[in-house]
Amino acid sequence: MSEVVAVDIGGTHARFALAEVADGRVSSLGEACTLKTAEHASLQTAWEDFGRQLGRPLPRAAAIAVAGPVQGEVLKLTNNPWVIQPALIPERLGVDHYALVNDFGAVGHAVAQLGVEHFRQLCGPERGLPEEGVVSIVGPGTGLGVAQLLRRGGRYHVIETEGGHIDFAPLDTLEDQILAHLRKRFRRVSIERVASGQGLTNIYEVLAGIEGGEMQYRDEKALWTAALAGDDSLAAAALDRFCLALGAAAGDIALAQGASAVVIAGGVGARVADHLVRSGFRDRFIAKGRFERMMDEMPVKLITHPQPGLFGAAAAFAEKFGG
Repeated sequence: MSEVVAVDIGGTHARFALAEVADGRVSSLGEACTLKTAEHASLQTAWEDFGRQLGRPLPRAAAIAVAGPVQGEVLKLTNNPWVIQPALIPERLGVDHYALVNDFGAVGHAVAQLGVEHFRQLCGPERGLPEEGVVSIVGPGTGLGVAQLLRRGGRYHVIETEGGHIDFAPLDTLEDQILAHLRKRFRRVSIERVASGQGLTNIYEVLAGIEGGEMQYRDEKALWTAALAGDDSLAAAALDRFCLALGAAAGDIALAQGASAVVIAGGVGARVADHLVRSGFRDRFIAKGRFERMMDEMPVKLITHPQPGLFGAAAAFAEKFGG
């Protein structure tokens, strides 16, 4: 068994925790320490701050999940001024071994290694994730993360993708209007423009225009609060339409990846979980013409672990180095 520092770096926060790994898997994950990226000049200074708060020398191993692509000599993070040079990680952090993964790739590793208690059934047949084959992972958050988990012969592989940037495909006249509205603002309209945190605002703008009224909510956070509480009928209608779009997109992604199960992740996914189960999400998910029966046999689950990014980073390290 070995100890590793797990790090999950986002735009606003960087989370740190100690993890123990053994035999290629995560055996334990300690309490998370959350630091504001704006209050630290770099990953190195945040790493040192975590060590001071811990009050002990840090392990010489790092498992780092980053919000952005992890290829290249210099990594520039999304909505985060930090710059990371992978080749300098051992020197700067004082580690002998490290694993570096995309943040949603880390979620894929979490899905691969977490127990059944960390998944909630949303719809479809109530059975576990398959031990063989493909699981599609779809994560609405600030954007729309997409990954693929392939299990074969007792091993697994996580494939990071940019599936959230596939084209938005309208399925009714109202979605035709949503697409037309968004085309005035964006050169190309991806599904991320509709099925993510920003998507609710985009949908709400269109519905307000159709109703001929003014937008009561211009702040995204306030709109989400009203929509989830059901306090405003127009906001609630936008949330219903969001769930339809997410269901259609998740079904398309599962078809494209050859999946036999789907896991919903992401911060927005957790917030809308209760609404998804009573919305039209499932109907849109299975509405795939000749493949409707196959889609109807596909379980859709929500990952419920409180720190899937940290756990997944540690899991990626364990898978890479065998623990």
